Amino acid sequence: MSLLELDDLSVTYRIASGEVPAVRGVSLSLEAGEALGVVGESGSGKSTLAMALLRLLPKDARTSGRIMLGGEDILQMKWGRLRAVRWAEASIVFQGAQHGLNPVQRIGDQVAEPLLVHKIATPEKARSRVASLLAQVGLPAWRARSYPHELSGGQRQRVMIAMALACEPQLIIADEPTTALDLMVQAQVLTLIKELIASHGISLLMISHDLSVLADTCDRLAVMYAGRVVETGPAGGSFQHPYSQALAAAFPTVGDPASRLAPRGLGGDPPDPQRLPSGCVFHPRCPVALDTCSTVDVELRPAGDRRTAACVLVLEESC
Repeated sequence: MSLLELDDLSVTYRIASGEVPAVRGVSLSLEAGEALGVVGESGSGKSTLAMALLRLLPKDARTSGRIMLGGEDILQMKWGRLRAVRWAEASIVFQGAQHGLNPVQRIGDQVAEPLLVHKIATPEKARSRVASLLAQVGLPAWRARSYPHELSGGQRQRVMIAMALACEPQLIIADEPTTALDLMVQAQVLTLIKELIASHGISLLMISHDLSVLADTCDRLAVMYAGRVVETGPAGGSFQHPYSQALAAAFPTVGDPASRLAPRGLGGDPPDPQRLPSGCVFHPRCPVALDTCSTVDVELRPAGDRRTAACVLVLEESC
């Protein structure tokens, strides 16, 4: 049994103009000790997916399907059980640490809070545990007395990671944890995440729009477009879906002026989730679309090398 299994997960937001399908029928699995990256453009449903895993969505969101964590369905848990799962069995590192931390509470108290809430440690032992956690993320123990505004962006992100590790969960969900950081600090935080995940044997589900970040951090990737997963496979493999290939080609090659001055981006915009096109939702932007793509909506199919892709071209090549 996988540690985490998503079975036909869908999330719809109710707004004044109607319903907005943000996540549509996503099925994924994550094994113990594995790192899975979820990538896609802004608006593809990545963060909604991450928030749904621990039922952190707003009240106007309607969720269906199953989210199985250790054999239990998160969506069916009563509040008391869900509260026990958060931080202790699965924790989350939010995108903006500055907004994820309490500005009027000292760092040490915030890292200790999940330990005290879950009664894992006494106040005295929690202080010792906080010092150990800060050391693991490369911060001195005296930083426990600091307030969030007294730390740099990278240091605040390290504090969020320390909080996520506090109760020794089986799963950490990282929602674009390095987006607000400069490249040097981003590299340091990513290295820290990889080292901590490996040393603790924790599973990681990492959300990002940066394909290069996920390829360097994760074992497998899932590519999302318009709320659906359009491709899954090993992080180091060759992409098969035209959208995945476009994402990979959008990154310029360091030291290559030609790629920097002529980036190979993807034309057009993602579709309006309330007005999704028929057939393959990517076909209006797809550079290799066939006539059938406007009418045929292909499900994920085997595409070689432990890979699946939802593309009629991949389906034709396998026939």
